[in-house]
Amino acid sequence: MNLTTQKRLAAQVLKCSPKRIIFDYTRLEDIKEAITKTDIRALVIDNAITRKPVKGISRVRARERHVQRTLGRQRGASTKKGKQTARSPRKREWINRVRLQRELIRNLKDKKLVDNITFRDLYQKIKGGFFRNKRHLKIYLSEHNLINRNNKENGKTK
Repeated sequence: MNLTTQKRLAAQVLKCSPKRIIFDYTRLEDIKEAITKTDIRALVIDNAITRKPVKGISRVRARERHVQRTLGRQRGASTKKGKQTARSPRKREWINRVRLQRELIRNLKDKKLVDNITFRDLYQKIKGGFFRNKRHLKIYLSEHNLINRNNKENGKTK
């Protein structure tokens, strides 16, 4: 019994591949007699012709991996792709570093531990990339005695 025409018509009606069409073997005689799309549609409504569901890709393993990564695992050197600058761009690192250093000197100025001239000098040095990080800036301040200790002591007594 050749049902290729019926399979092709059913595929057109159900908008899928002929490979996904399934015939009900108890109703093969009815399917054989169906020669128009209208006949096929009627058989689809009667569930004599059905289509296989599309096979998906299971996300079980992906979900498990995601849970592990939220716990800080599976983040070693072998899983990283691209340069370090691809994962955290140089510009973003620069912005974070400069903002942190500027915040520090702004706080020192607000507390009157640094005068305006020193503040401006430090600000320009930060802008020029003189300091590697906040710690380097603090070391520079202590080595060059740029923090006004008098104002600090006066501030505590007030």
